[in-house]
Amino acid sequence: MSTETDTKVIAETRENFGKGFARRLRAAGQIPAVIYGHGTDPVHVALPGHQVSLLIRRANAVLELEVDGKQQLTLVKDVQKDPVHQIIEHIDLLVVKKGEKVQVDVPVVVIGEPAAGTIANLDNATVSLEVEATHIPQHVEVDVEGLEDGTHVTAADLKLPKGAALVTEGETLIVAIAVPAATIAEADEIEAADEAVAEEQSEEAAAE
Repeated sequence: MSTETDTKVIAETRENFGKGFARRLRAAGQIPAVIYGHGTDPVHVALPGHQVSLLIRRANAVLELEVDGKQQLTLVKDVQKDPVHQIIEHIDLLVVKKGEKVQVDVPVVVIGEPAAGTIANLDNATVSLEVEATHIPQHVEVDVEGLEDGTHVTAADLKLPKGAALVTEGETLIVAIAVPAATIAEADEIEAADEAVAEEQSEEAAAE
């Protein structure tokens, strides 16, 4: 993604720490965060909760922070949430520079329909790429249109965005095309039933 005006966030530096202070920040609609990287000392800040919650819905969001009047480009590296209420408790932000390349995990999206009677099983939901920090793709698409049973799509088969390099091992399985197990079971049952009928007819014929 590119850094657009809607990624500009005003961050307030904070000197107080601890769970109690963090709870008060969240109650006030702010999110505790820390900025680190490029050999700088960690900077603890408070972010506007609603705006940042919307921005980080995108994978690997890049935020243009204004901290004490200075501009700072950062990549969201980790979002810690309450496991029960899913409230954002803390965000880790990595300092990046325009033109700098970073390694990120990008979601895989399956498009198209495989051959009739088959399904596309997504074996790995993300793939690791090395890309420019300001041009991180939202996802990588895998087109399974018309693919037959037994087809395997590996990481090396993926069509990557311009400028992106694959970090994941090329032989890593991403999507496998297969006939659903239920369909196979149903076919086996039908075959078994047909064999039983044929055997019964054979026995009846022999008895006549």
